[in-house]
Amino acid sequence: MPEKGGGKPRRYSAIGLLRHGLTDVDWPRAWRSHPLKDRYDVVVVGGGVHGLATAYYLAKNHGVRDVAVLDKGYLGGGGSGRNTAILRSNYLTPEGVRFYDRSLTLYRTLAADLNFNVMFSRRGHLTLAHNDGSLRTMRWRAEVNKLQRVDSAVIGPREIAKLVPYLDVSRDVRYPILGALYHPPGGIIRHDAVVWGYARGADALGVHLHQDTEVTGIDVASGKVTGVRTSRGRIATPVVVNATAGWSTLISDMAGVSMPVSTFPLQAAVTEPVRPFLDTVVVSGTLHVYVSQTDRG
Repeated sequence: MPEKGGGKPRRYSAIGLLRHGLTDVDWPRAWRSHPLKDRYDVVVVGGGVHGLATAYYLAKNHGVRDVAVLDKGYLGGGGSGRNTAILRSNYLTPEGVRFYDRSLTLYRTLAADLNFNVMFSRRGHLTLAHNDGSLRTMRWRAEVNKLQRVDSAVIGPREIAKLVPYLDVSRDVRYPILGALYHPPGGIIRHDAVVWGYARGADALGVHLHQDTEVTGIDVASGKVTGVRTSRGRIATPVVVNATAGWSTLISDMAGVSMPVSTFPLQAAVTEPVRPFLDTVVVSGTLHVYVSQTDRG
């Protein structure tokens, strides 16, 4: 929960967690709640992982601290709180591989940077090939990955069975498994923990976090942004960051900018927590499905 004004959120420590856990009193607040100012140097629209990370690194790496993050609901209530939180860097293009490998490297040390456990877990990532065409693509991806010094390799059914014993690797099935692209550095993370970690970190650096603040319009003059209109009043600003993911076109339209982005709903099934049996992340492009196991299901 946020707190009104006051000092910066305290750093978590083992002694502090033990003390608060035993007494259940005086738990430190995650972040503060500030009055909405009528002007900021930067306004970030969207209080998810991308928006909060943008605000955090602007403040930490560039000294830009007069920043407001606006969310129409609660922090992490959009796409950041509704995804499967799978991390990997075994993409097909060199540019994509380098980009996502940098992200994967960042996530490995993010908990220490933010003083918040983001629950990163290296599991290994397995992309199944059910036909010869898919297998050729896997080999192609593996070579691209190796050239970028990313650990990926094509493995056969026997190795797949050792990693995931519950997979049927026989040929007498509708979609036989001919091989897979195995990416050992891949893993999972807790998306809500990432949101809270970045929120705490940004707040500690002076960023203002405003929930229940919906952007209703963007003011533009002479081709430049001059402010945003919100459900709580107008904010003057020369810079607006659109970090609303699937809602990006709604925000860009307010500024008269057309974006070639289409949004489609995806479905995810979540079970109740069960005894651990699946350590590796398993993906099938042919079946349009991927599955991983966390402590929540």
